Amino acid sequence: MSGERVRRLSHTIEVDAPAGVVYTLLLSRERRPLYFPSNVHVEQVDFPDVHDFSGARERLRVWALAGGEVKSWTSDWVSDPARRLLFFRQDRIMEPAQSMGGNFSVQPIGPDRCRLTVDHEFTSRDDSPEGMAWLEWNVAAVTRSDLKNLRFLAERWARLDELMLSFEETLRIEAPAELVHGFFYDVESWPKFLPHVRRVELNEPQAGVQQVSMDLAEADGTVQNITSVRLCFPHAGRTVFKETTPRKLLAAHCGEWSAVSDDHGVTVTSKHHVFLRETDVETVLGPGATLEDARRRVRAELGDESRRTLCQARAHAESAVRML
Repeated sequence: MSGERVRRLSHTIEVDAPAGVVYTLLLSRERRPLYFPSNVHVEQVDFPDVHDFSGARERLRVWALAGGEVKSWTSDWVSDPARRLLFFRQDRIMEPAQSMGGNFSVQPIGPDRCRLTVDHEFTSRDDSPEGMAWLEWNVAAVTRSDLKNLRFLAERWARLDELMLSFEETLRIEAPAELVHGFFYDVESWPKFLPHVRRVELNEPQAGVQQVSMDLAEADGTVQNITSVRLCFPHAGRTVFKETTPRKLLAAHCGEWSAVSDDHGVTVTSKHHVFLRETDVETVLGPGATLEDARRRVRAELGDESRRTLCQARAHAESAVRML
């Protein structure tokens, strides 16, 4: 980085939770879209290939919201559990950065309290003042939001199993996986086929990256607007999503539509991962309602929507095959 202006930012927050709990949350890459508002999707590019006294190394592909845009990059991560440190360094860089790296540090300041610090070090492509200003603003805004959310989760660590819910719905389809994936991709057409989807507004700034605003009819007749980011991987038969404005009762919601072929057809699956918004429970479900009531309601409603969508995907794919 010789000759380039290096910018360093540090953000610290104190958390009323054991240091080990906070560090464990940081290491949970598969749940980062639930834990961090900025993260849309995270995948491991290859399996950890280094295990030594400094910890484990892994390589991750990250899709995240930055300044309202979906950005993607690949990072190397090295964990040091003994010192509760987590180092990261981007190699396929998020524009307009020329370099980006840093570390997380979790230090105990009591048996049930700790200090979480995030340090960033980055440079701007071509040393552009405009690029540097954007990076400074975005890194600061995203870090503050993510730290605030992580603190919220960590301070409820003893009840996370009650607040989180994961489930899936599966259906068999006798049609090519490409037709099934095509139905999931063409979300703009869903109001023609799915009665609970009243309106869809689609923005696709780049191929396979969809920003969606959707009006959904509730069981009580009300209509709720949901916004989401969808990443479409046609060759893998997958569409992953993250709701950026979740529905009632949910603080976070992400998941995936997938179509896997075998010798006899296609197995189509809808996966959901949610984090309940506890403050909405009595407001939405009535006085005296519990988290268990909210879990049953969310499971039933999302499951019903998923089954209807899967059945329509089957009708679409199988009817297209018959017409050929």
